[in-house]
Amino acid sequence: MNRIDARTDTGRTTGARLTADAVQRGEVIVMPTDTVYGVGADAFDPQAVAAVLAAKGRGRDVPPPVLVPSVRTLDGLAMDVSPAARELVAAFWPGPLTIVCRAAPTLDWDLGDTGGTVALRMPLHRVALAVLELTGPMAVTSANKHGQPPATTVDDAIAQLGDAVSVYLDGGPSPSSTASTIVDVTGAVPRVLRAGPIPLERLRAVAADVEGLAEAIE
Repeated sequence: MNRIDARTDTGRTTGARLTADAVQRGEVIVMPTDTVYGVGADAFDPQAVAAVLAAKGRGRDVPPPVLVPSVRTLDGLAMDVSPAARELVAAFWPGPLTIVCRAAPTLDWDLGDTGGTVALRMPLHRVALAVLELTGPMAVTSANKHGQPPATTVDDAIAQLGDAVSVYLDGGPSPSSTASTIVDVTGAVPRVLRAGPIPLERLRAVAADVEGLAEAIE
């Protein structure tokens, strides 16, 4: 287990490179994001993704989201992206918005039982983006044991995940303790699947027909 301090400009550059090296070796890493700390691996390495789920104590029935380094990545990973989805991305990426899209059928990956969808997000965090720019898309979920509170410091993540992770990238305390807002954009009407930092009224200011969480449940 290697803990790397990325709280300075030099540390961020060095830490991103060392973390990316670990990802390319198929290892599991923890890094800060603009919401909570995330545990992740190369999205295109099925064994590494399985190791992320095992570290978290989660099954294939709850596949991890994929973090991306840029908006341009969206069209390489998703298909049939609606105008409303593009408007939400333009307004809230990078940031705490995860969108559930139809996955491009040509992708050679195995994130779990996705039902042909993929949850995508571009984080607003310099350390996370520095890593993603070197690795490309990563399967990343909150850095905690399933059912436990999300980690908001690297110490929280270490306490929960321990030696299941090879590299812990320390970016200081998380700017938020709330996981991202999730919106399903696979249907004719975008639907909130998980409430988060972006409230419904802000989503509707961009895409007026977004269904709220209670409406989606009903």
